[in-house]
Amino acid sequence: MSSPYGLQITENCLICKLRHSGFFCDLPKPSLEDLEKIKYASAYPQGAVLFVEGQSARGVYIICSGRVKLSTTSRDGKTLILRMAQPGEVLGLHATISGKPYELTAETLQPCQLDFIKRDDFLRFLQNHADACLHAAQHLSQNCQSAYEMIRSLGLSHSVSEKMARLLLEWAGDGESTKEGIRIKVSLTHEEIAQLIGTSRETVTRVLGEFRDKQLAQLRGSTLLIRNKPALERLIGT
Repeated sequence: MSSPYGLQITENCLICKLRHSGFFCDLPKPSLEDLEKIKYASAYPQGAVLFVEGQSARGVYIICSGRVKLSTTSRDGKTLILRMAQPGEVLGLHATISGKPYELTAETLQPCQLDFIKRDDFLRFLQNHADACLHAAQHLSQNCQSAYEMIRSLGLSHSVSEKMARLLLEWAGDGESTKEGIRIKVSLTHEEIAQLIGTSRETVTRVLGEFRDKQLAQLRGSTLLIRNKPALERLIGT
């Protein structure tokens, strides 16, 4: 089924071509059949807010395609992006299981397909399927590990240049190697990059300019080219 956002929506997990090892929906057939009965597949445009920080947990979202920005905001309005959630991840898992409000705000970065499962249905599903319960525990562990890495990056980096270098090297793992360097598609504004590393938009623009002048990395539009990966690694002491 096609959506207005250019996505091919697959409503049946049993025949979904997006599934692969590591996805939460990569479960044995009996569990998938029960999951089918309680989930709701939907398409969302870029910029759609799935839930906001402090909102009562209604349930979980499973990302089938696209990416989702997870952020938190302080009382004075400063926003910090914790990470970009990828396909296969479950959003709102901690809040749904604990019964506490969502601790983050989730917003789509591009058109996405997501499956929504109501809280009561999801908790009952976990109680009845040990394999799904293990998948949920693994996802919570991964989320915890991501939080540790975020704290380490923000707390132990000595400069914005080091924080930026860490971020670019993290993105490099998904990049394409070319003769000029590692090419990466980046669908983030300077403001959003600033929110990822805990600084201002003006500082991000200045540091990216310095990286360009030193032939380390260059961002043109949505294309990032890492020209000198070893030099970026030296900036963070690896």
